[in-house]
Amino acid sequence: MKKNLTLLLFLICCISNAQQKISFAYDEAGNQIQRSWCLSCPAKTSGETPKEVADLKQEDLRKFFPTDVISYYPNPVKEQLYLKWELINDNKVTSIQLYSLSGQLVKSYTKLENTDNHTMTFGAYPNGIYTLLLLYTNGEEKSIKIIKE
Repeated sequence: MKKNLTLLLFLICCISNAQQKISFAYDEAGNQIQRSWCLSCPAKTSGETPKEVADLKQEDLRKFFPTDVISYYPNPVKEQLYLKWELINDNKVTSIQLYSLSGQLVKSYTKLENTDNHTMTFGAYPNGIYTLLLLYTNGEEKSIKIIKE
């Protein structure tokens, strides 16, 4: 009986000290594509440090489609989101509205007609999913899903 109790305690200690982790993988749109469970996996770190806006290159900026005129970096965002758009046929971005997942307007940026980029601060917002709505002079709208970590 003593041997069984000792073996049971040993197994409980081994299991409780094991680092149990669940890791997830996501596609570009933010959809979960993989979930894996590992008992003693090392911690994953992306090793990717955020870049300053001045250091961004065209390949750093992400688009939903290759022909899209809106680029952004990074997503998921921690502190700041950099947006850049192309002006086509004098169709300018007039304002940007940031909505929470519940549909509540969080922040609105106006008077953007004379620029082709904007930097948004996300540091004070809670983690979650947000929607950016870009409004154009011709009445069109474009939305982007942003994940805040």
